[in-house]
Formats: sequence, structure tokens, C-alpha cells
Amino acid sequence: MPTPKLLAFSGSLRVESFNQKMVNIAAQGAREAGAEVTVFSLRDYPLPLMDEDLEAASGLPENAKKLKDLFKSHHGVLLASPEYNGSVTGALKNAIDWVSRPLGDDEPLEAFGNKAWCIMSASPGGLGGIRGLIHLRSLLGGIRVHVIPQQHAMGGAGNLFDDQGNLTDEKQRTTVMNLGRTLAETCAKLNA
Repeated sequence: MPTPKLLAFSGSLRVESFNQKMVNIAAQGAREAGAEVTVFSLRDYPLPLMDEDLEAASGLPENAKKLKDLFKSHHGVLLASPEYNGSVTGALKNAIDWVSRPLGDDEPLEAFGNKAWCIMSASPGGLGGIRGLIHLRSLLGGIRVHVIPQQHAMGGAGNLFDDQGNLTDEKQRTTVMNLGRTLAETCAKLNA
């Protein structure tokens, strides 16, 4: 089977984001399963708010093009998304909106279609961000992403990470690592 290439990022812009820490651990599980993983932060690709008038006047922003190329060059995505007011973050939605825009001879939604994604969330609250995952799954399904059934909403995240970003709860760590492994195995099979 070919080596699956995965992206891993969070929907948070916060430097000490629990979701970025969570996705880093899932990425480790994917690597152990044989995947090549590119971890990045949305902070590294600042974007203006999606605006078709701006796009018509000056084209797709450079960072949108870079993100689009990143998504197109990978088989799947590990995404940890915090819940903001019961939904996804504005930064995540804005990035998805820009990357979904047509560019050149691209097929519609080429950066997303027929890719497998695994979604997860971490929150200091008791529900772990589960309400946001419901919206995220719906959003991704609408842009032809195959979201694997396995997901995890980790509550009480403020007490679960050490200063180095490691999960101190072994059961939680195993669950998150297994998400990465499962996506790596799924992408390997889909791209065999």
C-alpha cells in the first residue's frame, strides 16, 4: 500500500490550544501507523474574511492558494476543532470557504472531494466540544469530504495536558492516538 499523506491541524488560532495539542497526538498515532503527516497551524496562513468582491478584484489570496495546494497534495486530514458557541470557529470556516473557491482548471471542491477526514475536539467544558463536531461533520459532508465515523470529544481538557503538551490520561491518549492510526489505515486502503 502507498504511504498515506495526512494533514493535521486545529481550528483554533490560540498558541496554547488544547485542540492543537490533541491533533499533535493524533498525528503521532498516524505516524506510528506508517503515515507521512504534515502538521500546521491556521495561524501560519492568515486570511481576510471570505469576500467574493475581494476575490474578483485581486484573485485568491496567496495564503488561500498555499492552503489549497496543501489540501490537494494530501490524502486525508486530522482536524481538532474547538467549539465556539455551539459550532465551528470563524477561522476554520473562513479557511474552508477560501480553499473551496475555484482556481484555474481545478475541479469543483478538488481540495476536499474524495478525501478522508477524522474530526475531534477538546474543551475545558464537560461536553468536550461535541456540539461543534455535529456542525463540522455536516459542513464537511456538504463539500464531498468522507468523514470517518470515529471521532472524539474530550471534556475537561484544561486538566489533561502537561506543560509539554502530552496527555496525562492514558485512556484519553490511547483514544486520540487510535484516531490517527484509523485515519492512516483508512487512507492507505482508499489509495491502494
